[in-house]
Amino acid sequence: MKKTNYLNSEEQKLIESLENDDWKPSENLEDWKTILSKTAANTLTKDQRINIRLTKNDLDGIKLKAVEEGIPYQTLVAGIIHKYVTGKLYENVLDTVS
Repeated sequence: MKKTNYLNSEEQKLIESLENDDWKPSENLEDWKTILSKTAANTLTKDQRINIRLTKNDLDGIKLKAVEEGIPYQTLVAGIIHKYVTGKLYENVLDTVS
């Protein structure tokens, strides 16, 4: 397998696992499709609006991170809030060491 420079190590491992036929179909694929479809619909339904004031530097930083992720900055902010509310937003421990 030729290693490509634009993939990180996790992406490279995924490609290798696909090429090695390590992936098997789910036994209950239709059930998963239904669950994931409902989850996506609920996640994408945005029925409330908030206004928030930020410093220019913070907003510029958020916009830069959103560009790096390839998503709109409002989507990034909504995702961060969702992860915080659901207890899935974690601080990178390595960032706090330095």
